[in-house]
Amino acid sequence: MTRVGLVGYGSAGRTFHAPLITAAGLDLVAVTTASPERVAQVRSDHPSALVVPDLAALLEVPDLDLVVVASPTGVHVEQARQVAEAGRAAVVDKPLAVDASGALEVCDVFAHEGAALTVFQNRRYDREFRTVQAVLASGDLGPIVRAELRWERWRPVPKDRWRENATAEQGGGLLLDLFSHLVDQAVLLFGPVTTVYAELAAHTTTAEDTAFLSCRHTSGVISHLGATTVAAAPGPRVRLLGERAAYVLAAQHDEETAFTEFLPQDGGHAGWLVRGDTREQVPVQPGEPADFYREVAVALASTDPQAAMPVDPRDAIHVLAVLDAARVSAAAGRVVEVITPGVVP
Repeated sequence: MTRVGLVGYGSAGRTFHAPLITAAGLDLVAVTTASPERVAQVRSDHPSALVVPDLAALLEVPDLDLVVVASPTGVHVEQARQVAEAGRAAVVDKPLAVDASGALEVCDVFAHEGAALTVFQNRRYDREFRTVQAVLASGDLGPIVRAELRWERWRPVPKDRWRENATAEQGGGLLLDLFSHLVDQAVLLFGPVTTVYAELAAHTTTAEDTAFLSCRHTSGVISHLGATTVAAAPGPRVRLLGERAAYVLAAQHDEETAFTEFLPQDGGHAGWLVRGDTREQVPVQPGEPADFYREVAVALASTDPQAAMPVDPRDAIHVLAVLDAARVSAAAGRVVEVITPGVVP
């Protein structure tokens, strides 16, 4: 069984990583937290797990196969470096760093130390996203006219967390949080991004709580990516406009949406194929986020763990290069070329 140490037991560690690690059949043997409240939560949720105060203590736990870094984004580079220098394989929560240069630094130190690294992109494994991929692969839509991916919420009073209270330089804000998923998915669907135009605003939080990106991909497709926490009428999550048909996904999981007429009629479908006044439901594709950790375990048991990892960590460098360019674009009010560090033009 793959022995896992988890760094952090806040929102990411407790809500996402720990449940998925155990659901995938991996052994959560140690968790770091210095908060008495979270120590009690770990002992209640995972009684067999050792609780240690910090990463240094975690790296002293014997026979750890994997360290999962689920701490605030602003300390990812520093903590990932410690894990690499200890020779341990790592999963780092998205985003890998606060900018592309930091992500390149992390990738380079793991390569130098010969330790395996991957990035937690759990949304690649959602059934709905797998369905979007299948719809595109089917060719039913024809050439894509425009792709729209949204992640909108109605949260006019923000949560009191580091993500809402931190500056962008510290890893706060919606651009680093939700767009790490949106850009990653857009790149998987349509290829790398060459240019970006962006609009950013902060209405309720320290860093941005509203953002829009128009991305031109190497395939020629233009994707419009939007997210906000002040949408009283959220959605639709995905709208792909093709020359022959459109695909509309109102929401994922239990998300709210104003486009209730496009909600699935049963659990076997996700989204609708629409041709004007006719529509048909699309069968949902299999997948679940725990598959990410199952694939990590398989990779660690392989002869080349880095090559077998489910997410190439250098994908995260390009995603962050897009977000870096988006900040420049928003400040300057113009289209900006995306330059990914470590990639030869």
